[in-house]
Amino acid sequence: MVKCNDVDLDRTFAALADPTRRALLARLGREDSVSVSELAEPFPVSLPAIMKHLNVLSDAGLILRQKTGRTVSCRLNAAPMADAMEWLHHYERFWSTRLDRLADLVENEPS
Repeated sequence: MVKCNDVDLDRTFAALADPTRRALLARLGREDSVSVSELAEPFPVSLPAIMKHLNVLSDAGLILRQKTGRTVSCRLNAAPMADAMEWLHHYERFWSTRLDRLADLVENEPS
């Protein structure tokens, strides 16, 4: 079994569960550093709502914030997603092995 911190893994998956947060991460994946106001622009919600989403992403370690003067910029930190991918790959290997066995059984079954 993959050894991941359950609390960190829970935070990562909870943060990724929301489509707005995934869209924010996608934008940060395309651009190196984006101000909070620029991140909020395309969304039909208030700036405080975007700030709540950014807090969830920050708590999960998925974004890093930097304040320069009065401007707060965010950038992607994909490291927590690597732990989530490792956890998912464990189950991918499990199911692949099971499905390969099933395929062998079906293919080699006498007619």
